[in-house]
Amino acid sequence: MADQINWQKSSFSGADDNQSCVELAPVAGAIAMRESTDPDVIVTTSVEKLRAFILGVKAGEFDHLI
Repeated sequence: MADQINWQKSSFSGADDNQSCVELAPVAGAIAMRESTDPDVIVTTSVEKLRAFILGVKAGEFDHLI
């Protein structure tokens, strides 16, 4: 499955392909996510849930975790 997906990483990850980053891809109406250092583990979520998560990150809702 992972070989057939067109993965995209953030431009903030840099040009070096060996950098650790989260990669995203649209898959059958959902969003697939993986960590570039462990590409065989793929998590999927809905567009709405990913949008809510990103808004929460931007609002600082998870700052206490780091």
